[in-house]
Amino acid sequence: MDEEEVHKEFLTLEEVQRLAKTPCEIDVLKRASLFSCLTGLRISDILNLTWDKIELGSDGGYWIRIKTIKTGTEATLPISNEALELCGRNGMGKVFKGLQRSMIQVPLKRWIKEAKIDKHITFHCFRHTYATLQVAAGTDIYTVSKMLTHRNVTTTQIYADLVSPKKRETTDRISLK
Repeated sequence: MDEEEVHKEFLTLEEVQRLAKTPCEIDVLKRASLFSCLTGLRISDILNLTWDKIELGSDGGYWIRIKTIKTGTEATLPISNEALELCGRNGMGKVFKGLQRSMIQVPLKRWIKEAKIDKHITFHCFRHTYATLQVAAGTDIYTVSKMLTHRNVTTTQIYADLVSPKKRETTDRISLK
């Protein structure tokens, strides 16, 4: 059986930066979306993220303890200080208070359009964005797989084909001149 090629839409780093600079009518939507770009978390996991799941690690950085809604996978994932800042002030209960699934339809599309991004971007595309930016930056596929809480690294390999600077580099390694 032939495998059908899967197209996964994602944002470039420049587009993510432009999105971050573009005002959004719903602040919690903007913060949650950018948080997903920096962590690769799904909307279901962001909606359920509570402050007690974010903790300071022994290495001095912050970590999130999650059990993913989709797969039930338990993981402890490091997050950047920039991602932590998007969470807002430390408190009780949900981190992204007021975030609703309904916001990821019309308000998200309007914000993307205002950022002059002409792609069909859904909230899940922020997860693809995280993965492709990590691979493009040279993060090994195994680490990206663990950060995305994929059960199998082959699931993650799709992202390696989306952004393949390595493929471009290999073309000039063999020369007849």
